[in-house]
Amino acid sequence: MITKKIRVYGIVQGVGFRPTVSRHAAAAGITGSVCNKGPYVEIFAQGEEKCVKDFLEKLENQPPKRAAILKINTEDVKEEEYGKFNDFQIIESEKTKGEIFVSPDIAICEECKKEMYDPKDRRYLHPFINCTCCGPRLTILDALPYDRERTSMKEFPMCPDCASEYEDPATRRYDAQPVCCNDCGPEVYLTGREERGRAAIIATRKMIQDGGIVAIKGIGGFHLCCDATNEEAVQRLRTLKNRPAKPFAVMARDVEAVKQECLVNEVQEEILDGHQKPILLLEKRKKSADSTGLCKSVAPGNPKVGIMLPYAPVQMLLFRYDDGIQMPDYLVMTSGNVSGAPICRDDKEAVEELSHLCDLIFSHDRKIRIRADDSVMDFYKGEPYMIRRSRGYAPLPTMVTMPWKGQVLAAGGELKNTFCIGVDGRFYLSPYVGDLEDLRTVKALQETIHRFETLLEVEPEVAACDLHPKYNSTVVAEELGLPVVKIQHHYAHILSCMAENDRKEQVIGVAFDGTGYGTDGTIWGGELLLADYHGFERMGSIEPFLQIGGDISAKEGWRIAVSLIYQQTQDKEQTMEIVKKINLCSEPECKVLLAMADRKMNAVLSTSAGRLFDAVSAILGIRTKSTFEGEASMALEFAAEAYEKEIWEIDEPADGESDPDEEKKEPEDRLIMKTGSLIKYLTEKKTEGIQAEKLAYIFHQKLADLIICGCRKIRKKTKCNCVALSGGVFQNRLLLRMVEEGLEKEHFTVLRHHLIPANDGGIALGQAAYAMQYIQEGK
Repeated sequence: MITKKIRVYGIVQGVGFRPTVSRHAAAAGITGSVCNKGPYVEIFAQGEEKCVKDFLEKLENQPPKRAAILKINTEDVKEEEYGKFNDFQIIESEKTKGEIFVSPDIAICEECKKEMYDPKDRRYLHPFINCTCCGPRLTILDALPYDRERTSMKEFPMCPDCASEYEDPATRRYDAQPVCCNDCGPEVYLTGREERGRAAIIATRKMIQDGGIVAIKGIGGFHLCCDATNEEAVQRLRTLKNRPAKPFAVMARDVEAVKQECLVNEVQEEILDGHQKPILLLEKRKKSADSTGLCKSVAPGNPKVGIMLPYAPVQMLLFRYDDGIQMPDYLVMTSGNVSGAPICRDDKEAVEELSHLCDLIFSHDRKIRIRADDSVMDFYKGEPYMIRRSRGYAPLPTMVTMPWKGQVLAAGGELKNTFCIGVDGRFYLSPYVGDLEDLRTVKALQETIHRFETLLEVEPEVAACDLHPKYNSTVVAEELGLPVVKIQHHYAHILSCMAENDRKEQVIGVAFDGTGYGTDGTIWGGELLLADYHGFERMGSIEPFLQIGGDISAKEGWRIAVSLIYQQTQDKEQTMEIVKKINLCSEPECKVLLAMADRKMNAVLSTSAGRLFDAVSAILGIRTKSTFEGEASMALEFAAEAYEKEIWEIDEPADGESDPDEEKKEPEDRLIMKTGSLIKYLTEKKTEGIQAEKLAYIFHQKLADLIICGCRKIRKKTKCNCVALSGGVFQNRLLLRMVEEGLEKEHFTVLRHHLIPANDGGIALGQAAYAMQYIQEGK
């Protein structure tokens, strides 16, 4: 007879871990106990050596479906220390300090789906069906350990039948905290109307079928929903939301419906129908003009569509219910918010902000503690490539092996904000918060930070934020009453990539994005940095240009284009002639812009790669203006990709008069990538009538060449052979592939992002990593 004390660390709360341990103990014939300690699950296993060994094997190889075991510590203990166990018991949760892992929300499982549509089951058509393997977790959590009394389900006492299942180790709902049924669970209803329960569901389905728009409360917030096959309904939603072109997310009935509209490979299908169910960016199928399915306005001019499957029972009931209403296979499911504000999570917010955007508000009375927008995922070389990391993934920590000790908070960026809490080598990136230009989003950030500090039981020693003095994220960090560490934006991008890849040593960082405040007070965005966790050196950049027009220049690429052309010609008449030839803007607009350039009026020196892409898109006549962030750059990428499908190799040089090795040198001896010459070449070829798609491809190819050449020169100077690629521009998979493969041919080690976004949604991780190194050096 032996006794072992076992501690299991990882995602072990809210995933049915204790019931599974109990079943394994019964199968192995051992006695003992299992207790949820908060940071870990503690098990005592007593029995014959063979039985205990069998139990440990089961524990390691057959954990609950949704668990993520990070480590198991086992030690022998003496029987007299803990006594003899007569049976195996699940002990009441106890609070213990230590490593904490919070489970994200989990999509409805196959077993619950079957029960929900079984007329003989007592949870038939129950909008809140769940079990130990599925259901809300993070979004209903007040505190750890994860027990019902510390969730928003505490307001719904279990009926005798649910309580019986909850207490019976033989059931699928043994110890399932959100367990409920039609008799004792939350209820759906229409706000401001009488319909509740079944009547509310039928009215919602009828409204969608009739072409209406409904705000629908889900797990992490509200969606705005309409029939995605109804052009009139989708156009109306676009008009109401003032969203002329930005793609809408779509929810499809099932995998087969997705395959009708999109190309889906095995890896994508597995994630599409897995337990996280993010929005996947999938390539549209080519269809005949008269085919039905998704209407064009869902994702106009985009070769891809963002699509997901229902992950909450209430969403499944929208597609299939016993009321005889025929529903479409596809619904628009876009975030329920006004532009710039956080996703609405309660009735008060929904009524105030969404009433003018919809015909009905379909809600329920289970409170959402933490907002969680849908995660958005692209694919690169057959692997997930995260665009927005939120529901289903946050707040799983990124683990690094640096010997760090301490607690830090990073406030993140201004756009696509997420924050990050660092505890030793674990970094908890929050769900997506939003753009902080809106004060409602700032308030949501402050509130979510406070809730996370409570959940993770941390008291940060320092707050990290962006270098930009006017960012609201900077203000939030400064108001926390902690010592503040400010980190340059692009440096944070590179550290984020390093942390995700657990890279300890120095890297050459290629940080390409829209804008970030530079250490010299100018706008950066196309940077080559030599970086490690201690600091960075700016080794190079794209050619600086005048960004004229303030904030409007980020939306109107033609302004940057005129500035870049003028920079090359140094002649007003010649510039106006070129602008007229390529139909870039009107003559009065051009004159005003050139006058502003001469006087440096509302103009700032910039090396923004994002604005460079916007300018090229305008010069090539693809997009002169953007109605949403990245629209012109995306259209440029799509044009280049379309050309690549036609022809696989281009041997025409982008600049016949120069070699990419001939970078200019600025007085401070910073390496300058000759993007100005590339603009000159593209402009000339456009005026000659060369195909825009071909020039878009050449631009990507030659920009990649300049980056690779810059990295080669830095390696020669510094002996650093590892390159990290980060920043929102690297969401462009064509540029990413060209740069990565080009660097690998030059025998560089290349780091890129995977499940942490390359865009500003990932920089909080880099800020937190720097802050953690900072407090090590300060101790």
